[in-house]
Amino acid sequence: MTLFGTAGIRGPVEQITPSLALAVGRAAGEPGETFVVGRDGRETGPALAAAMEAGLESAGADVVRVGQLPTPALAFASRGRRGAMITASHNPPTDNGIKLFVDGVEYDREAERAIETTVDADELAPWDEWGRSTTLAVLGEYRDAVAAFVRDQFHDPERSGPLLPGLSVAVDCGNGVGALATPQVLERLGADVVAVNATVDGHFPARESKPTPETLADFSTFLEAGSFDLGLAHDGDADRLVVLGPDGEVIHEDTVLAVVAAHYTGEHDAADPVVVTTPNASARIDERVRAEGGRVERVRLGALHEGIARERAASGEETAVVFAAEPWKHVHTAFGGWIDGVASAATVAALVVDAGSTDALREPVTERPYRKVSVDCPDDRKSETMDVLETDLPEAFPDASVDTEYGVRLEFPDASWILVRPSGTEPYVRIYAESDGVDRLIDDASAVVESAVDAADP
Repeated sequence: MTLFGTAGIRGPVEQITPSLALAVGRAAGEPGETFVVGRDGRETGPALAAAMEAGLESAGADVVRVGQLPTPALAFASRGRRGAMITASHNPPTDNGIKLFVDGVEYDREAERAIETTVDADELAPWDEWGRSTTLAVLGEYRDAVAAFVRDQFHDPERSGPLLPGLSVAVDCGNGVGALATPQVLERLGADVVAVNATVDGHFPARESKPTPETLADFSTFLEAGSFDLGLAHDGDADRLVVLGPDGEVIHEDTVLAVVAAHYTGEHDAADPVVVTTPNASARIDERVRAEGGRVERVRLGALHEGIARERAASGEETAVVFAAEPWKHVHTAFGGWIDGVASAATVAALVVDAGSTDALREPVTERPYRKVSVDCPDDRKSETMDVLETDLPEAFPDASVDTEYGVRLEFPDASWILVRPSGTEPYVRIYAESDGVDRLIDDASAVVESAVDAADP
């Protein structure tokens, strides 16, 4: 049985049922283990959390109930033990899911496969070895920790007082659980905060849970009509962050990633600072990290934690993974091993104060036109198509350097790039490209991909 995708178990509640949560809890739980269990604001969360707790306890694990909170706060609480978060992140309200953590880090593929192989076993601990449950409030400790982490990053011994004095920030919480953390952390750091859509509501009545330029249109108008220095927006569980300028423009997610990556690279004293990102992330990140004396390594989508572990295992003492991120989702490795949109919000706010404005902050980043297209490709042709493209794409673009570990990624001397990879859920091959001549690049790459799909015809 395949349960786990790129971000835990997720889907419509007709599939993510209490029976499934019970079975996953039984498969994950072990005598002597302790799990913190939390949930986001979805209507189906309480029932699924209760079923998860029952499964864990019946397997012999103890449960610490931490209630409704952001996913990064649950990950923070799982340090030194295990964690289970009931969330579907940015999915619609009809969905829910399960994400598992150990010591603040998402389960890796080996641990997820172990759950999949035992989820139907229906084995219970002896009746007198079932686990027990307690309740713990962790939000206050988490908010304090995020504020302290960001304050320490930007500490100036010659400056006293708040870190973000006078910074005017609007936060669109999207009726998600980010409302329980981000406004409070920013206020603690001295910002003037206006929180909108800050009532946690599992129906997400204000906008869709996924923050995009389209779903944030009303928030953009609100920013443009106001006098804010910065806009921030979360998804339903606050692991994602979208950054907007005072004019309401959504700042490209790769630009945000590049800015934060450059900050951590430049501030770290490691001889070999490394930033881990994904194949679909822009070469603008590589440019900014190289300018600060670091290097970029890539890992498959949804596996930042695996990339961090890989680089740490392969490196010497002079190498440090200073940051890991894919678009919208950031791991602040000096703080913890989890994706944390709340820490990102506070860090970006501090960077804006240091730079003077969002425009000044993004000014060092070269932003080229970006496009993504999909080419029809039946599932049974994907593997052969990608085999063909590993040869045909480099031949079509001989000036590019080639990486075939996660699809086919071509990077050109001017930092333009193409990524071609099969969709994991739909009958397409995706083409991502960024270039001053992006339309021509997409057209040329599409012709190569279409030819490869035809060549793979059974």
